[in-house]
Amino acid sequence: MFENLLERTASALDSSAIPYMIIGGQAVLLYGEPRLTRDIDITLGIGALEAARVIDLADKLGLEPLVPDPMDFVSRTLVFPAIDKPSGIRLDFIFSYSYYENQAISRSNKIKLGEHYVNFASLEDVVIHKIIAARPRDIEDVKAILAKNPSYDEHYIEKWLKDFDDALDEGFSSSFMEIRRDIS
Repeated sequence: MFENLLERTASALDSSAIPYMIIGGQAVLLYGEPRLTRDIDITLGIGALEAARVIDLADKLGLEPLVPDPMDFVSRTLVFPAIDKPSGIRLDFIFSYSYYENQAISRSNKIKLGEHYVNFASLEDVVIHKIIAARPRDIEDVKAILAKNPSYDEHYIEKWLKDFDDALDEGFSSSFMEIRRDIS
């Protein structure tokens, strides 16, 4: 189910020239430990002003919006939630046109699913997203990913976490160091 929906969605995004990467639980399955996930999180390399393109694309894919006024919801949250009714799988299209997200999308790994390649966030960018989210499940995901993949680019992760620390006055870098200590 997930594989087919990922393939169809990726094909439609590529055909519409919308840059994207798969993040969240689906990316964790690629790099970390198997776990239950019931949705697909997709970061888009376009801003919310282009929401109509994505809403139209979702309609062509047979996805149904999960909010009554998708344009208003996107303008407030930068997220367009939809569902594939036959499978019950939720898709969250996340609008982001930041320098970091554009770089992360350009670093995504193309994984062949069926007849199409799907852009999954790199291992390092999944770690960065998960550390910033900082929920207990996200921290466990980071531990599993790093333990399973010891040859990751720690300098890339540290650089971006430091930039986010400086911009947001947070402690993402120290969280990353603590996680690394926990798994060594």
